[in-house]
Parts: sequence; C-alpha cells; structure tokens
Amino acid sequence: MTKRDLVVKIANETGIIQTKVADIVQLTLDNIAAELMSGKKIELRNFGVFEIKIRKSRKGRNPRNTKNEVIIPERAVIKFRAGKELKEAVEKLNTADFR
Repeated sequence: MTKRDLVVKIANETGIIQTKVADIVQLTLDNIAAELMSGKKIELRNFGVFEIKIRKSRKGRNPRNTKNEVIIPERAVIKFRAGKELKEAVEKLNTADFR
C-alpha cells in the first residue's frame, strides 16, 4: 500500500475530500518524523512504538574478498516494536497466504 492508496481509502471511508486527507496524512508523517529526529519515541497505542537506537560501529567484510576488513561506523537507526494487538493479529495470520 502506498501513501496515495491510504489517502484514497481514508477518503472513501470518511467522505472527506482526498486533498484534505492527503494534507492530514502528510502532516501526521511529518510530525512523527520530526519527533523521531528530536530523539523522542513515538508510541501509537495498539499499533506500536517507533524509536531511534544507536547501532555500534563494527567490523565488516566484503564476501568476495574476506581478507579486507572495513570498519562500519556507528549510526542511528529507526526501530519499530509492534504493539500487543497488532502482534496478536499478525500471529493469527495464515502463513500460506503470503507465499
């Protein structure tokens, strides 16, 4: 699903025009990104938690030339932990439907 698909779906379900829905969706995503960039975590009840974690620097190797080690620098990454209800819903899915 793309952002556009989400906008169309919400507009159809609510009766709000797509341009307003698109603005609301974009503002929501912009605010989530801004909060993450400021180091805060985003907790959406029944959905999940987004937060910034620091991944430590480590040694890496080129699989084609294993003799050369490269230092991969420390960096910030976004982590997502699914909420209880989302996790339970996913666990009930039939895995054969996704192959």
